[in-house]
Amino acid sequence: MEPSASTAPFAADAGVSLLRARALNGLLGHLAPPDREAIRSSAHALHRLLRSQGARNGGTVLVAYGGGKDSSYTVAFTRGMQLLLGRWYGDMFTLRTATNWHAGMPRAVMENIDRVYTALGMHEDPACELLLVEGSRVRPFAVGIPRSREVTARNRADILMTGHRTHADARPTFCNACNLSMANAFGVAASYQQGADVIITGDSAEEQRAYTAWINRLARQVPRHGRPGQPSGFGKVLGALDDVARAYFEDIHGPQGSRGAGHGVQSEVLPHLQFFSIYASTAYDAGSHWDLLSHHLGFVFDDLAFSFTESDCANPALMAHLRGPKAQYLFHRDYREGLEEYATFALRLMRRKEFPQPLIDTMAARYAAPEAQSVLRRRVNAFAQEAYGLDERQLVCMVYSPFTGAGAGLRRYLTSRAPHLARCEVAIRHLLSSQDGDGDTDDRDRLAAELEQLSGLELGQLRTLYGSDLNPGLVQSILRGDPHKERIRTRHAPDGPEIGETLSGR
Repeated sequence: MEPSASTAPFAADAGVSLLRARALNGLLGHLAPPDREAIRSSAHALHRLLRSQGARNGGTVLVAYGGGKDSSYTVAFTRGMQLLLGRWYGDMFTLRTATNWHAGMPRAVMENIDRVYTALGMHEDPACELLLVEGSRVRPFAVGIPRSREVTARNRADILMTGHRTHADARPTFCNACNLSMANAFGVAASYQQGADVIITGDSAEEQRAYTAWINRLARQVPRHGRPGQPSGFGKVLGALDDVARAYFEDIHGPQGSRGAGHGVQSEVLPHLQFFSIYASTAYDAGSHWDLLSHHLGFVFDDLAFSFTESDCANPALMAHLRGPKAQYLFHRDYREGLEEYATFALRLMRRKEFPQPLIDTMAARYAAPEAQSVLRRRVNAFAQEAYGLDERQLVCMVYSPFTGAGAGLRRYLTSRAPHLARCEVAIRHLLSSQDGDGDTDDRDRLAAELEQLSGLELGQLRTLYGSDLNPGLVQSILRGDPHKERIRTRHAPDGPEIGETLSGR
């Protein structure tokens, strides 16, 4: 039995009360009866949890909001719980949403987030905290907020340095550092001001246990750092991820390049912080609440941001594109063949993740279109330049990974992509091994400048690569436990034999 609304009005002025009433009615009106009941029953359960914690001022409930279809539904579901509890009991928890703002998020994603907040009446509601997290910095959400130069530069370096260690393997190159920054955003948002009491998740308890076990396995491979107070619960998990992040970035960037904000994971959260899963309460796939997403929340599946994934990032389009130059330049095949290989893999991944069939059909048609090659190449290159300051020449250099492993692929790269420097191979090796020799300083500076233009990396970063191995162990360990990969059949030469290759992506 729900408490009477007449005896428990909203604890707010008339304007905010009207805003909340309209937001709740609009939300419930676009949900199927089972989802409306799920919100009601989950609201009761969440209220009991917050009361058992003794949460102050109704408690603070955190939702990590990446701007994709699933997290948009989670925000709407949680907003419904908040509004129902306000109607029933006269007070409500603070709903804190946190978006990890990084260079791979195009404006279309920010506009989706803004439309969702507007439809749910969250912009003007004092019980809602709408946050952007950039490294350790927290600021209010604004749709037109400019990207931080510092964060953009860090994202760029993370992509290039990882890509040059893996021949631009898609998942490690674009997702490893991003996933660690998302974990950090969790910790930063959960510890902001007075801290959060509960984190809403769509993962099942089994998925949470499996993820925690995977993190702990990774953490056992890296040096552990003692922390005051010996955190428990989610803080302990974040601490293990911090250890992994420190080891990962030190390996990728070298001891000097890994230092500074943004290359760790915040782990100081409230000791009673708990997860509250809505997994068992409601259908989580977009097809089950298509009307809510597309009609009420105004969610738009942008052509660039929606590329085989949840429409919260344009990096997957870059992943698809990079398979093209790999086929074209490394394997001497056609760009389109590489693009089709990635599209076939990614469409199977979409089916495994139970994407709505109309979205799968949209992606299949997009990549099968005759003009797909030229349109995608042009649009993705424009995105790479706008988001990261990278041109295709630098992306192709990353595919070759010519400097890593004492320049194991250097001669092949110079011969193929920079023949005018082939005669300078010895000088380049001296430069990268820090053995500058007795040559002319101006010549060395010009050579360093040309390598930087080709790669997008400074001399110190190139020297770090030169002294590093390809496919480092921790990167492989992370990929080993990642389901976003598949063994495909391919050819590494136009008339070569068919061989197996592991393709990763998103």
